[in-house]
Amino acid sequence: MPDTASQPVTDPSTDPSTVDVLVTLLDDVPTPAYAHPGDAGADLVTTVDVEIPPQGRVVVPTGVAIALPEGYAAFVHPRSGLAARHGVTVVNAPGTIDAGYRGEIKVILLNTDVAEPVRLRRGDRVAQLVVQRVEHARFLVATALPGSHRGEGGFGSSGGFAGS
Repeated sequence: MPDTASQPVTDPSTDPSTVDVLVTLLDDVPTPAYAHPGDAGADLVTTVDVEIPPQGRVVVPTGVAIALPEGYAAFVHPRSGLAARHGVTVVNAPGTIDAGYRGEIKVILLNTDVAEPVRLRRGDRVAQLVVQRVEHARFLVATALPGSHRGEGGFGSSGGFAGS
């Protein structure tokens, strides 16, 4: 068991790294919450029972709508347990929720298993919502780009597996 007595307790209402996000619950679901202190993703649940056929995909509602402040976006990430145990992932991972979007957050789930369906029940945690500050870029057209260490090396150009 890690020693937590020496770790500072942070009050989210006074923590400068915490951002307030308005939430509307569209169904009888829990407010998105972090399972553990320091977690990056808040849990989202499904509001419906659903079966995802082998290699099939479904869109599941979460019963949650949010209002993000300007300069922020939320990203819907897969849950590692669903991926490891059942091969379930988020098709467009991460799904992007823009600051101006006010509709229900829905999650596009994919069952990567080739043989077994996956059954989810109302209230099951299906994804994680990560809220991040985002920057806008000003895209400047240039006739040439400055050099870099990597240059024009594309996918796989840096190796990363034993066979390279």
